[in-house]
Amino acid sequence: MEKVTTGRDVLGDFAPKFAELNDDVLFGQVWSREEQLPLRERSIVTVTALMASGVLDSSLQHHIQRAKDNGVTKDEMAEVLTHAAFYAGWPKAWAAFRLAKDVYGE
Repeated sequence: MEKVTTGRDVLGDFAPKFAELNDDVLFGQVWSREEQLPLRERSIVTVTALMASGVLDSSLQHHIQRAKDNGVTKDEMAEVLTHAAFYAGWPKAWAAFRLAKDVYGE
């Protein structure tokens, strides 16, 4: 997995500690634990968690793209979002599907 620098690029001057934690801990140490949970499954969990918590913006779109890059197929993403809709909420699923359609080019 490539080194993430988004935190430093976007917030480095304004919130350097947050940027460091984002880049080095979350996207460094946590996402690198592939032996414990492969990236593909980690992506599915992340997309589901973001959708369930109502984060329906570019963060979710980024993680749907990351899931695609980590091998989650369009059909699998549709199934993940459909399943999560019953637990997280139908309107959230609609919003997530709009983002997923863009990512998967539908």
